[in-house]
Amino acid sequence: MHRILADERIAAYEGDLGRQRIKRAAETFLSRVRLSGDGFSFDKTIEALARDLERIWLTSIHRPVINATGIILHTNLGRAPLGADALAAIAELGGRYSNLEYDLETGERGSRYTAIAEVLRDVTGAEDGLVVNNCAAAVLLVLDTLARGREVIVARSQLVEIGGGFRIPDVLERSGATLVEVGTTNRVYLADYERALSQRTALILRTHASNYRIEGFVHEPLPAALAELGRRAGVPVVEDLGSGAVVDLAQFGVAHERMVQEAVNDGMSLVTFSGDKLLGGPQAGIIAGRNSFIARLKSNALLRAVRADKVTLAALRATLDSYRRDTWREEIPIYRMLAATLVDLRDRAAAYVAAFPSAEILESDAYVGGGSLPESRIASVAVAIATPKSKMLAAALRRGDPPVVARIENDRLLIDLRAIAPDDDAEAIAAVAASMR
Repeated sequence: MHRILADERIAAYEGDLGRQRIKRAAETFLSRVRLSGDGFSFDKTIEALARDLERIWLTSIHRPVINATGIILHTNLGRAPLGADALAAIAELGGRYSNLEYDLETGERGSRYTAIAEVLRDVTGAEDGLVVNNCAAAVLLVLDTLARGREVIVARSQLVEIGGGFRIPDVLERSGATLVEVGTTNRVYLADYERALSQRTALILRTHASNYRIEGFVHEPLPAALAELGRRAGVPVVEDLGSGAVVDLAQFGVAHERMVQEAVNDGMSLVTFSGDKLLGGPQAGIIAGRNSFIARLKSNALLRAVRADKVTLAALRATLDSYRRDTWREEIPIYRMLAATLVDLRDRAAAYVAAFPSAEILESDAYVGGGSLPESRIASVAVAIATPKSKMLAAALRRGDPPVVARIENDRLLIDLRAIAPDDDAEAIAAVAASMR
């Protein structure tokens, strides 16, 4: 064991994995060898153990990745990268004490939500706002607060399941509410909601279609009409937008995504959405809406279990400030990616092709992604590398430093430039060159 741990091929992993983790891996490997009865030389033992440690290293730590898939909000790659101001806010407040729950004027305990609510009001137009750790938690908090032991009306076409097995019916059940389905899979009318109203109705829930589309013979009431029905009946109408768009995406040549401001202006009592999708901030669940309902959410003991921490609030505040200043186009990375012109992308692609004579520049389709706009494409440019070993090359890229995640089409490896930051081009080129070798 002493010889194994001292070998430079094994000791190289000590900084990332620690000596004890390496020792446990070595003990496990040697146990397998003893049980198998196969003879292993010292060199073969080192080589095999190094492969085991490589696999452990790849899966046991989070590493920066270059996203060459063309999917801007890639759920498995961490969704939206944060802007410089958000990162600076994390560094400033994360490494020091702050007045997170301290009122500097009175010298008494304060609320962690006061400062973030102010900027949420400015950006969304809502009366008040609240932040929890993700959008699923936001929906659960709303249902637990307003609908426990009562009924929630949802259109059948909106009983969605999104990533990670998050299902609207399951969340309703977990919150203690009873689901009342209305309409059919493809058509629901305002009258369907009206007939379902009863003394036990707690709220009407409108959910984002997320990763699917129903097309053809379809109908659903306008959101403003649904909100008006709720007002007449004295029942809150809650909309789970999911994506969190606060700007019109049509200006980038992609489909318009319903914005938070539109939901607020339509009269929704509460609107829930994510922080790390089209908002371009950290993972968070944001609730915007009327004062009276936000106050009820704040009084729920469940809020303490799902509240956001200080670095999340700092990064979210910095992100929202970019919208308040109208500097989001330059400061939020996903919008810089969407705004990049095809001329810019082709110019950058030329540097890749110059490094790899077998590569060529292709027109490509990139996607917004993130479960928000599953089929919304935006024209892009990719570098295609033709090789009979495209899967092997893709695997080598994933194991590189930094890892590059690409896609394969027609036995060619494609490096789509839409979601690669220009500052990462040199590293990406070097990583492809190393993997090809």
